[in-house]
Amino acid sequence: MTDRPATSTDADVLERLLSDRWSCRGYTDRQVSRDVLDRLLIMAGSTPSWCNTQPWEVHVTTGEATARLRDAMAADDRFGPDIDFPASYEGVYAERRRESGWQLYEAVGVEKGDRAGSAAQTMRNFEFFGAPHVAVVTAPSSLGTYGLVDCGLYVQSFLLAAQALGLGACAQAALAMRSAFLRDFFDIPDDRWVVCGISFGHPDPEHPTASYRTTRVPLTESVTVHS
Repeated sequence: MTDRPATSTDADVLERLLSDRWSCRGYTDRQVSRDVLDRLLIMAGSTPSWCNTQPWEVHVTTGEATARLRDAMAADDRFGPDIDFPASYEGVYAERRRESGWQLYEAVGVEKGDRAGSAAQTMRNFEFFGAPHVAVVTAPSSLGTYGLVDCGLYVQSFLLAAQALGLGACAQAALAMRSAFLRDFFDIPDDRWVVCGISFGHPDPEHPTASYRTTRVPLTESVTVHS
């Protein structure tokens, strides 16, 4: 802990990490070294939480464990999340979701109406987009919404730490659809929810999905300042 004030350099670094970070969907097969992995996890573990409960428990795969997870998941047909997904996306939320989806499809050459192509792209979620590592984030069901909020903060810290360390990462709600499988694979207790997965590793800058970035709404659409 330090009492020094934040400098413009601190703000510039954070702004750059936030603006440069993207959901990486293409990786090399190079493993993240253990010292870098530990540093990433220590940085993510600095996340603030409600009453300092630090409710996240995370399962991380390295080496052959990722391949075993991928193969076992492909052989298991159970689907269903611990936490209900949105029943629908409406209004601006549907528009933003649609824009992001078409950016991805255009990058990988999936044309409108190509249902087989879009389905194949969806299934890449369960191949971790070729990432050599996966982190599965869980929360205690007893903490309800606040435990989930804290885990959301953890995911953001993880993503920014990965970016700072020169890694790529993609948070995946899709993996929470395989909660029963993941609970069995990692021996996750019944009193914990599977929140999401994060695929990560060294990014492949030549992968087609690295060619675009999603947009952000202006402050006038998301913030009201009262004075």
